[in-house]
Order: sequence, then structure tokens, then C-alpha cells
Amino acid sequence: MLLGETVTSQRCTALKSKIMRQSYIMPGFRPTLGFTLLYLGLVVLIPLSTLVFKSLTLSWDDYVHIITSKRVLASFRVSFVTSLLGAAVASVFGFIIAWTFVRYNFIGKRILDALIDLPFALPTAVAGIVLATIYQPSGYIGRLLMQTLGVKVAYNPTGIVIALIFISLPFVVRTVQPVLQEFDTKMEEAASTLGANKLQIFIKIIFPNVFPALLTGFALAFARGVGEYGSVIFIAGNIPYVSEIVPLMIITKLEQYEYAGATAIALTLLIISFILLLVINLLQHWIRKQSGQL
Repeated sequence: MLLGETVTSQRCTALKSKIMRQSYIMPGFRPTLGFTLLYLGLVVLIPLSTLVFKSLTLSWDDYVHIITSKRVLASFRVSFVTSLLGAAVASVFGFIIAWTFVRYNFIGKRILDALIDLPFALPTAVAGIVLATIYQPSGYIGRLLMQTLGVKVAYNPTGIVIALIFISLPFVVRTVQPVLQEFDTKMEEAASTLGANKLQIFIKIIFPNVFPALLTGFALAFARGVGEYGSVIFIAGNIPYVSEIVPLMIITKLEQYEYAGATAIALTLLIISFILLLVINLLQHWIRKQSGQL
């Protein structure tokens, strides 16, 4: 009798869990999943697979020779270091800007909020020309920095970082801003009544809840910076071993009709970027799990 009740209870539990799993599946799951896979195949996987197939025309020794050449390695160092620095700085200032827009009301707020999206609409080549014009040694800001601080911005990695901050800042702001808007301020009030000061409230309550979104903004900014071309080449100066970026190396190879070499560099850039983004996403998932958001 007890065995029969146990079996019946297990069957009921299994049926209940199955019903609950099915309730989470929205109608039209199969066609939408098929469309998603079709999109990923046609737009993402098939074009990217050409990099692999074209790179297979090279022998392993030729591939290693192309990737490990001093000029290519220097361009990888410039691209990834400047992208990480640009994404880090954009994350800090993007968080401050998003916090200002959400927590404070002031004159001109709507106008400034709209200006944040301007780099999305501005052609990257135009942004690069403008930045190079004002930051070059004879430009307004460039001349001021040279005379006061002795800092040369244009035609070195510093200029690349500034260009990447300019084009990646909106990614951070638009990622963090909705999270701050949906944040429950009652938690801050509860912590304040328990004796926590403003710094403790920010460190212990606000920042842990916002950090996953901030990390997402950092990943988007980094991904945009690694592949950025138009806004960088004008201010970078494209000096070999100093300010030459990987996208420019790929374009140079293509102009020289070295298609296999260009695809080898592009494939390496894709693999390294994918690994770094995967690590960031896993870290974000772990943080969400630790904070109880999953």
C-alpha cells in the first residue's frame, strides 16, 4: 500500500513538473526557434565559416608565420589593450552618466539623454575625422594638452582609447540605465533605517545589483572597440608597432590581395574575442547566480 502511494506520488510530481515546464514555453516556440537558427546560420555562421575554410588553404606553418610576425603581434597588442582600456573607462563614465540621468532631474536632461545616442547615428569615419582634427597637435584640445601637460593624444594609442570611449560609451549607458530605473529604492530605505550610511548602501546593495548590467556594457564596449575601424584610423596615425590596429592589418592584406593572410588574422581575432567574451559572460552568469538574480 505504501509502495503504491509512493509511486502515485512520484508520478504526480513528475506530471506537475512536466506541466510547469510546458507552461514556460510560449506559443510558436518551434517556428521562432527555427527562424532563430535560420538567421544564425545565414547571417552569422555561414559568413564566419568562410574564414575557417579560407584559412585552411594555408599550411599550419604558414598560418603560424603570419600570426606570429612582429607587426601582426604588435597590432593585436594595440587593439586589445586599447579596447580593454577604452571599455573600462567607458564603463566608469557610463555608469556615472546613467546614474545622473536616473537619480537627478535638471534642466536640459532630455537633450543630454538624446545626445548620448549620437555616436550610434554618426558615421564612424566622420567621428574619426572630427576627433583627429581637435586632438592633433595643432587642434584646439590637442594644442592645449601639449602646452599644459605635454601629452600628445593623436597618432598614438592614447588617441585610439579616446576614439573607442567616444563610440562605446552609449553601450554602457543604455545597458545600465534600465537596471537603475527598475531598481527598488525600498531596499535603500530599509538599509538606511538599519543604520547603513550612503557609501555602505551603494557598495552592499546598489552596486551588486547593477554590476551584471555594467559587465554586459563593458563586454559590448570591448567587442565594439576590437573591431572598430573608421573612427580609429584617422586619429591613430597607423604607425607600425605603435598605433596600428588589427582591422587595418586585415585591410592592408586585402589591398595586397593576400586573402589567405587576411582571413588568418581575422580568424585569430575572432577566436580571441570569442574566448574573452565567453569568459565575461560566464563571469556575469556566476555573479547573477551568487546574487540570487537567476
